[in-house]
Amino acid sequence: MAEFTLPKNSKINKGKNFNLEKKVNNARTFIVYRYDPASGDNPSLDTFELDLDECGPMVLDALIKIKSDLDPSLSFRRSCREGICGSCSHNINGVNTLACTQPIKDLDGDIRVYPLPHMNVVKDLVTDLTKFYEGYASVEPWLKTSTDAPEGEERYQAKEDQEKIDKPSACILCACCSTSCPSYWWNSDEYLGPAALLASYRWLQDSRDEAKEERLNALNDSSKLYRCHTIMNCSLACPKDLNPGQAIAEIKKMIATHNFDES
Repeated sequence: MAEFTLPKNSKINKGKNFNLEKKVNNARTFIVYRYDPASGDNPSLDTFELDLDECGPMVLDALIKIKSDLDPSLSFRRSCREGICGSCSHNINGVNTLACTQPIKDLDGDIRVYPLPHMNVVKDLVTDLTKFYEGYASVEPWLKTSTDAPEGEERYQAKEDQEKIDKPSACILCACCSTSCPSYWWNSDEYLGPAALLASYRWLQDSRDEAKEERLNALNDSSKLYRCHTIMNCSLACPKDLNPGQAIAEIKKMIATHNFDES
């Protein structure tokens, strides 16, 4: 009889408690995922009580407060604090989002902060994004042309053409969309994922790009593109209000209606 068991490190243990020394009027509890693969120990959940009167308004402010005042060993990524760099993407109360733009006051109950789902954890809230960036690089997200640019000039485009790429160009590669997608969870070796496909769509829409046939040929693959089943988790998760799900549908439509060169 077959016997199935979960990996040893799949069990999350109870971690440390960091309680306030005195009662305050504006206290909130943060439950934070902790895991160091190098230690050999199972993951744990540490509990931190914070006085929000001594903390900034965003979840990232709370994480910085925890690291600065309570536990300097806590690891997480951060940079701009303005929702631009995409570094501080976490799963907060079950939703993939940016810690720097998530107000604490908008969250109910204890605030649970986990790493992005279904990614290998480097340490604590830091995940390994190697495959994510490899998928992005594979769509060759840069302008490809076969003709020379006008001498002494850049390649211009009409305002209406620019508007077509404004939204998809706003992706900050935070990986919130891709790590909310079950198809990406189970097929990240082959399926490019919402972020990479949104980037591909951005260049397919660019009137200056001259490699549309090449790009569509590369995407016309049962795994790279068609593992998307239009669940739309990606569009719901995007903290920049972009719509990767629609972009993927548009790529499928382009392939279905494109007359490929069979020579």
